[in-house]
Amino acid sequence: MSGKGEEISSAAAAPQGAKPEEKAKAPPAYVAPAEKPVLDGGNGIFYDFNCGARILLPQRQEGKWRVTLRDLDTANILFQNENTGAFISSAKRYYVRFGVEVVDINAAGEETLVFQHEYDARDQEVIIQLPVGTLGDTLAWFPYVARFAEERGARVTCLLSGLILPILKDAYPTLRLITPEDARKEGVCSKAYATYCIGLFFDDAECVQQPTDFRFVGLHRTAAYILGVSPEEEAPCLALQDESRPIPEPYVCIAVQASTQCKYWNNPTGWHEVISFLKGKGYRVICIDQKPVHGAGIVWNHIPHGAEDQTGNRPLAERARWLRHAAAFIGTSSGLAWLAWAAGTKVVLVSGFTHPTNEFSTPYRVINWHTCNSCWNDVQVRFDHHNFLWCPRHENTPRQFECSRLITGAQVINEVKKIVGA
Repeated sequence: MSGKGEEISSAAAAPQGAKPEEKAKAPPAYVAPAEKPVLDGGNGIFYDFNCGARILLPQRQEGKWRVTLRDLDTANILFQNENTGAFISSAKRYYVRFGVEVVDINAAGEETLVFQHEYDARDQEVIIQLPVGTLGDTLAWFPYVARFAEERGARVTCLLSGLILPILKDAYPTLRLITPEDARKEGVCSKAYATYCIGLFFDDAECVQQPTDFRFVGLHRTAAYILGVSPEEEAPCLALQDESRPIPEPYVCIAVQASTQCKYWNNPTGWHEVISFLKGKGYRVICIDQKPVHGAGIVWNHIPHGAEDQTGNRPLAERARWLRHAAAFIGTSSGLAWLAWAAGTKVVLVSGFTHPTNEFSTPYRVINWHTCNSCWNDVQVRFDHHNFLWCPRHENTPRQFECSRLITGAQVINEVKKIVGA
């Protein structure tokens, strides 16, 4: 393959039907890297590893180039091509220890190795992007960002939400944490050695953005696979300006709200039973949700009766402060559960639509195996973000939301007793 202005990718480089200009670009939710590779390899050759390996070969009138792209760890040749000038991008956008080789073949057929590079992020500028808008995802993925920086010796800049940045920044002084807005202003993504985008890629059938479907490995561990580090889970460290206890009495924090109904604990009396039990044991029950009421259409979920209302748009540092001193946190598979885990709080996690491998390990995980369960982790099911009443297997039937509806108050209380006593 050869020709002026040609752009080449290795096999399965992009989904079928993808336009050439769509290759080697970051997904829309992320800050895009420079349009062309930024590192000078000499002889007019440029390369980098921003959203995959990228090599730009200059156009020539005589002779041709032979470019070879290898996976150094598997010893596989991923791609090899001869051309008279091309923009080449790898099929995979996640971490691969690439080896790049360019051979000059002159008009007489004589070959000269003119460029060779083996991926090595040590002391290099690496961008890792975490999409904004989700608390749990960011807290789940961030420890793997730190692990990448430590294991690779890279100078890592992490792009993340400005709402979450303050509780992480001082705990990770060797990492540079900035918002996507600041990254765009500073142009940090236009001069990096490598860029990786972490996310939940539901429709990545060709595994372009992730080496394995995130539903197989869990919400947090997918970041480890994308970054090529150990998937062993580790809670993020939090740095809080105020670590004082908010109230003198013993208390338990709860969070009941969720983005869609399948994520709620849909048992009609469950929260009432748990709150009554805790108050009978002398605990104050503090609701730390962002909203006291949430829903859509004709379905609305209210703060449970008996819980003290500490809802509102509060800084995450304040939420973490409450969680630090709580005897326990009780909630669903939500961002506040991940914040509680990060704060070192004992977490009673109530969820039926996710498999327990989806979240961090807790000895107080609650799921009813007698019902339909774990649809979120079913790779044959596509989550519908726009359907508040999404229940892929039983919507509009008497079994809708049975995964959490049939988790009883007694089952949750049994786990709570392990923390506060019978």
